[in-house]
Amino acid sequence: MPNLSLKSLFTACYGGGSSKPTKKKHSRRRISAAGMSQPAIPSLNFNNPEDISLSLPGSDLHAFTMEELKAVTRGFSMSNFIGSGGFGPVYKGFVDDKLRPGLTPQTVAVKQLDPEGSQGHKEWLAEIIFLGQLSHPNLVKLIGYCCETENRLLVYEYMSKGSLENHLFKRVLDSLPWLTRLKIAVGAAKGLSFLHEAENPVIYRDFKGSNILLDKDYNAKLSDFGLAKGGPQGDDTHVTTQVLGTHGYAAPEYIMTGHLTSKSDVYSFGVVLLELLTGRKSMDTKRPSREQNLIEWAKRCLTNPQKLYRIMDPSLEGQYSAEGAQKAAELAYKCLNQNPKLRPDMKTVVETLEPLLELKQDIPMGTFVYTVEIVNEEDEVNMEKEKIGAKEDARRHQFGHRYKTKFFHNVIDPNARICIVR
Repeated sequence: MPNLSLKSLFTACYGGGSSKPTKKKHSRRRISAAGMSQPAIPSLNFNNPEDISLSLPGSDLHAFTMEELKAVTRGFSMSNFIGSGGFGPVYKGFVDDKLRPGLTPQTVAVKQLDPEGSQGHKEWLAEIIFLGQLSHPNLVKLIGYCCETENRLLVYEYMSKGSLENHLFKRVLDSLPWLTRLKIAVGAAKGLSFLHEAENPVIYRDFKGSNILLDKDYNAKLSDFGLAKGGPQGDDTHVTTQVLGTHGYAAPEYIMTGHLTSKSDVYSFGVVLLELLTGRKSMDTKRPSREQNLIEWAKRCLTNPQKLYRIMDPSLEGQYSAEGAQKAAELAYKCLNQNPKLRPDMKTVVETLEPLLELKQDIPMGTFVYTVEIVNEEDEVNMEKEKIGAKEDARRHQFGHRYKTKFFHNVIDPNARICIVR
């Protein structure tokens, strides 16, 4: 099948100009969005929006109407509103085979393009092109889209735990445990590794916590492919493009030259891994001047086991594997190397991180509650000293003297007390 040019593709979808098929050609071309190179896409006839999904090899995308998505989201009700990003507002909904034959009953997230937002039709199209052809457990699943007059919407599987960013930086949520953080890092790394090693490699270009979504079991999936770009082809070592992304996550060589490689994503991964370790944002102007840039503040401690505890997230309360934290910190240091050639590839990152999930034996146990029968005041004091001393000795032996023991008395009855040791 022949291909439409990018100009014809955009014009036809917006309803302007002619939507007639272009003259047939014998050569195959690659459709690009925002300068992207990606798998070849056949000619698209926007007189029938269904044609988009039919033209993407292996795609089972549904072309929804605006009326269908209004029904799914109860008229885009604020009671269904779950968030907003650069693309626009996101609403929760539910679809089943009553709406469309073949639809698996499931909760969905419907993302609606904001005409006044920072993204537009090109990002919408990029999302469909990439997620319409790529499938992996660590990429969010695109179920369908809507292209109707000026309306542009995307329908995804619903990720019930929200974004990694919310869990790390919005303290209304419980702090993520150490092993959960590692699980998220491994999942996100696998997603990037899949993109980089695909037959037609993809550079994600906007890797950050807000684009890592979590399902009910905290499995990480990459979302928002609006800025994704096809990787270098043939003998090319990089792709030259307009510098886009998020301040604090973009690789320095990409910012300076516009040269984009898979190692640019590796740098961004290093930033997010550092956020997982420290619980701090990559850039935070609310902190003292020396601590506003996370990399500059933390990098000196990443390769020093005696100093690493100083930058670890306090909300972990020491409940992490010292060996695992050291290896993760060393990996972050390598990912953040100023020389992109010295950074590991994402396959190596996965191979380094995954074994850390098995390092559980040196994770300190959490809060202990002891109920003791009080014989007399002297016995009470002795028992308190013994229990506190044993736990504190173990902590100091493993982590040094940075932990303080907290001891509380809560009277249950005249003859018993509870002592809590952290």
